[in-house]
Amino acid sequence: MTGWDIASDIIQKFPPLSAAILLIAAAVIFIVGFSRRGVNFIKYGFGQTTLDSSLEKRFDDLAERMATKEDIARLDAKIEAEIGRLDAKIGADIGRLDVKIAAIETNHFGHLKNYLGILNGVLLDKEIIDNETRARLDNELRGM
Repeated sequence: MTGWDIASDIIQKFPPLSAAILLIAAAVIFIVGFSRRGVNFIKYGFGQTTLDSSLEKRFDDLAERMATKEDIARLDAKIEAEIGRLDAKIGADIGRLDVKIAAIETNHFGHLKNYLGILNGVLLDKEIIDNETRARLDNELRGM
């Protein structure tokens, strides 16, 4: 039994309309494949392409996409400039942050000194401490 006998048996088992559609589809696929690939379609089908022209195109595309030393040097200089700019910006941001922290510390201790001064007055009014102790505490607060 040959391949033609198997194909004939399969086609005879199909209804006539299905067999006609199958043969027309096979003919269209063969025509499209042969028009694109030529004799190589009979050998390899749609999967294999000829290597002579497509291989050259692939290497040409690869050569175009590869970066030259000048491109790499330009990118390196651009990266260095960007890093320098970011370093300067970070340094300025840290300087502003230090100023804000100093302002917060000053403001915080100013409120704390006022609170402790009022507390000294309340302790003196309640006669928990005497004038001498209050004077020492006020001197200590002024020294902070």
